[in-house]
Amino acid sequence: MTVDIKIIRTGQMYRYYLRETVVGDGRRPARTQLRVAQEQAGVPVGRWMGRGLAALGLAPGEEVTEEQLRNLFGERGRHPDADRIEADWLAAGDSPKKAYRAGALGRRVTVTGVDFVFRPQPTIYLLWALGDEETRRVIEAAHERAIERVLEWIEDEVAVIRYGKDGIYRVRPPGGLVAARFRHYEARSGRPLLHDHLLLSVKGQRLDGKWGSIHTTALYENTVAASALYNELVASEVCEALGLATEPRTVTPGRRPVMEIAGVPHELIRWTARRSDRIAACLAELEHEYVTAVDDDGELKFLPVVSERARAKMNQIAAKKTRPPKPKARPLAQLRKEWKESAIRTSKVAADVINSLLEHARAAAAAIRARVAAVVDIALAAVDVTATVFVMNEGGRFHRRHLLAEARRHLALVLRGRRRNPGLDDQIVAAAISTHCLDISEPTTTIGLLPDYRLYTARWAMTDLPARRRPPTPAPGPDRQPPADPGEPATPRPPGQEAGEWEIPRIPLQYERAVLAGAVVREKLRTTTATAVWGGAYDVVAHQQAAMPEQLRAPEPADPEHDDQEQEPGRREALDLTAVRALRESRTDVEALDLNAERLRHLGEAFTAAADRARTTMNRYTRRDDAETPHPVRPDDQQAHRPQEPGPHRGREAGH
Repeated sequence: MTVDIKIIRTGQMYRYYLRETVVGDGRRPARTQLRVAQEQAGVPVGRWMGRGLAALGLAPGEEVTEEQLRNLFGERGRHPDADRIEADWLAAGDSPKKAYRAGALGRRVTVTGVDFVFRPQPTIYLLWALGDEETRRVIEAAHERAIERVLEWIEDEVAVIRYGKDGIYRVRPPGGLVAARFRHYEARSGRPLLHDHLLLSVKGQRLDGKWGSIHTTALYENTVAASALYNELVASEVCEALGLATEPRTVTPGRRPVMEIAGVPHELIRWTARRSDRIAACLAELEHEYVTAVDDDGELKFLPVVSERARAKMNQIAAKKTRPPKPKARPLAQLRKEWKESAIRTSKVAADVINSLLEHARAAAAAIRARVAAVVDIALAAVDVTATVFVMNEGGRFHRRHLLAEARRHLALVLRGRRRNPGLDDQIVAAAISTHCLDISEPTTTIGLLPDYRLYTARWAMTDLPARRRPPTPAPGPDRQPPADPGEPATPRPPGQEAGEWEIPRIPLQYERAVLAGAVVREKLRTTTATAVWGGAYDVVAHQQAAMPEQLRAPEPADPEHDDQEQEPGRREALDLTAVRALRESRTDVEALDLNAERLRHLGEAFTAAADRARTTMNRYTRRDDAETPHPVRPDDQQAHRPQEPGPHRGREAGH
C-alpha cells in the first residue's frame, strides 16, 4: 500500500512527531523554534487541511505552529488556539477553570489523532526527483490534490463519531475534520521518496455543536480503500498533466502488481530499493531459520513451508532489524542534484535516458494509448472484483469496503492513467453486490444493520473444479531439503549444497488464487450465458491484451454474422492458459503465475476449499432467513444491500 496509518497518543508518541516528523524526519535541535528548525532542515512548514477548520476559526493552507500542534495533539485534544482563548476568558474576568474548559474540544482523550502517510508510486517520485522543475511542480501539485480528495472521501464516507451508551449511535461529522500536513523528501536510505504525513485529529463536531471523537477503527478498516483511491488519483493527475500512461508491474512474485508509469526503466526502481534489498536478505535468513527450527526432541517446530501469514510477520521483523538511522535533512535542491549524480553513476541506466526520462515515458505512453482504449465494462468489472475479494478474504466473507478497494484497483488497471467519472467505483460495487453477492449479515446486531458493516459472500458454487486429497507431509531430515510441494515427500539435498541454499517452498499466495478464480468465473458465465456475454463484455480483456506483445494476444473474435458456425480448433475469445504462462516474460499484471498442470491443481484445490466454506455459511444463513422475518432496510439501501436468494447466475444485463 502507498498509504500507511499509525496512532498518535499523548506523551512520548506525540513528542516523537514534534521532535522529528515535523522537521522532515531529521533530528530537531534542542530548544530550537519549529519554524527555524524547518528552515534549517530545508523542508516546508506544515499546513492545515480539512473542512473542520472553519469551526475552529482556521483556514486551509495556514501555517501550523508548534503551540497549535501541542494543544491539538499533545494536550489531549484541545483547541489549536486554546492558549489565546483561555487568555481572553481570563481577561474577561472568568475563573481559570471556566477559561480552561472554553479551550477544550469535548472530553479529554488519550488517542489524539492518526498519522496517514501518503507516498506515490516509485516511478512517479523518480520523475519528481530526476526531472526538471516543471515536472517536479506538476507532480507535487497532483500529490497534494490526491491527498485532498482522499481526505474529502474520509470526511464524507468513512469518519464517524460514536456516542451514547457503548457508542451505539454513529454520526458523520457534518463540519468535516481537521488535519496538519507535513512534506518529506527522502527515505531512510537517502534515496528519493516524496511523501506527506497527514496528522488527522480525532476531534469532530456533531450536529448539536458538541465535540466528539472519531472512531479510529473505521479509519483503520478503510486504509486499503484510501490507498487504492490515492494511487488512482495521483497517477491519473500526473498522467493527464504530463501525457503519460501506466502499466502493471510485479514487485513480488505471486503478489498483486502495482501500476507504474510506463517507460521508466525498472533498473531505476531497483536503484531506489536499497532498503528493500536489505529487508529481502534478512527475510531469506528468517525463512530458513523458520523451516529448519527444531524443538528439544529434534522435531521440526513448524511445517516445512512458509505460509503467507508467517511470511508477513517475518517481513515485519526483517524491516525492524534492518531499519537504519534517519539521515540529516537537507534542502530539496541539494538532494535532487545528488540523486541525479548517484543514479547516473550507480543505477546502470544510461545518462541520456536519465536526463530525458520524461520523453521516454511519453513515448511509451503514446504506444500504450494507441492500443488500449479507455473502456470500463461495469458488468465485467463486477465479476472480477467479486471473484478477487471472495478468494482473498478468509472464509469467502467480506464487506463493502473490500469491494470498493478492489474496484478502484480494477479501474486503475483498465484506464491506464486516464481520469474516470466520479462515482464509477461505487457503481461497480453496487453491481457486484446486487448481482454476485449474498447478504449474510447478522440482523440482530446493531453494527450488522449499518451499510458499511453488512457481511457478504459470493453467490457462485465452484464445485466443478477438481479436488484431490494430499498425503500427509513427512518432516525432512537434516540431510533432506524441504519439499517443493507441501504434499510431496522431502527430497535429498544435492551434494555440496548447504542448508539455506535451496528455494524455500511457500504456500500459493491468495492473489494467485484470485486471478484463477476470476478466470474460472468468467469462463462459467461465458459458457452458461453466451448470448448475454457476447459483445461489449469482453472489451476490457481485449484492451488489456492490446498492451501485450504481439505474440501473446488472443485471436480476434469470430464475425458476429457467423456466430452459428462452429469455432475453429484452438481459437478462443479470451486469454487462454498458454498466454497466461507466457506472460511471465512480459511485465504485466499476472507475470508471476506459473500455471502448469501441478500448479493449477493446487490452486484449484485451494479455491474449491474456500468456495465450500463460503457455500456452507451461505446455506446456513439462507435457511435462517427463510425461517425468520427479514430485518427492515431503508429504501435508499434496498438495491445495494437487499439480501439475495441463492441460485444459479442468470447472466448480466448491463454492458461494460
